Amino acid sequence: MATNLLSPEELSALAEGVNDGSIPVDTGYNTAARVRKHDLASEDSSLGVNVASVDMINERFVRLFRLGLLEMLRSSPRVSPTRVRIMRFGEYLEDLKAPLSVNVVRMNPLRGYSMVVIDPVVVFSSLDSFFGGFGRGVGQLPSGRLFTPTETRIINMILDVFFRSLKEAWAPLMEIDFELVSSEINPQFAQIADENDLVILTRFESESGPTTQGFIDLVYPYSSLKPVRDLLRSRVQTGDGNEESDNQWRDDLGSAVDSADLEMRVLLSTFESNLKAIENLQPGDVLYFKKPELARLSINDVPAFDVQVGALGTQTAVQIERAVIPGMQ
Repeated sequence: MATNLLSPEELSALAEGVNDGSIPVDTGYNTAARVRKHDLASEDSSLGVNVASVDMINERFVRLFRLGLLEMLRSSPRVSPTRVRIMRFGEYLEDLKAPLSVNVVRMNPLRGYSMVVIDPVVVFSSLDSFFGGFGRGVGQLPSGRLFTPTETRIINMILDVFFRSLKEAWAPLMEIDFELVSSEINPQFAQIADENDLVILTRFESESGPTTQGFIDLVYPYSSLKPVRDLLRSRVQTGDGNEESDNQWRDDLGSAVDSADLEMRVLLSTFESNLKAIENLQPGDVLYFKKPELARLSINDVPAFDVQVGALGTQTAVQIERAVIPGMQ
């Protein structure tokens, strides 16, 4: 029969000694260290892809993508990348609601499949801009609503600009070719990875107006970038490391800006009246006003020059006299 080695009084005295520190209890182990859970069956993101390198690729991509949208839509929505996130694929899918433009993409020679997800707000604002509107979007669409052929055409045009821009953004590192594999409206049907697999998410936020905000997501399986992690660490540089690419981008941007359409208006004069006089106006009435020495020429509603109004041959014409100083009446 086992017997206690210490009496109750001795056990009580031992406990008091441990509590007041008179009895040392250093075991040689760091008991203050924090323990972090780790699943040995999953990928460890801390051992692989350099996220900062992907951020740099995205910065280069956004510059090219904006330029491509400007050429396609004749307007350029604000597009900005959010910080790259590494998360489980199932966690990413939880935040998505159909319908979306979900496009499964093969990025050769990277292994596996990636995914480009386009918010309907981006689709409809691009559609509005393409046909001469102001880039207005839409509200939430019914979950089973399919994209029309016209909307699908706009999606394909956006993807074309997206792929060309991303291909050029990756060019200093490696040559990548894009192949559109399939398109869905429900992200649950685009299984590029298992729910517990890690993916690398970049969200590009798009804004074409105060109330028109959407996103485009680029999702890489973590396993597709892991084989090129050494390349990402060594060859991505803050300044792109590609002066020729920068110069080409600058030239293309200048060319696109030079061909942008602007509206010019000449304001001859203004005068004040009252509501009753305006209500009584009839065809043939003559309105008298004092003609100023110079008229005001505005470009896209921004005052630019004071001009002299006259004629050149059979055409009415203006002659620029001076530039308008900001704040000048």
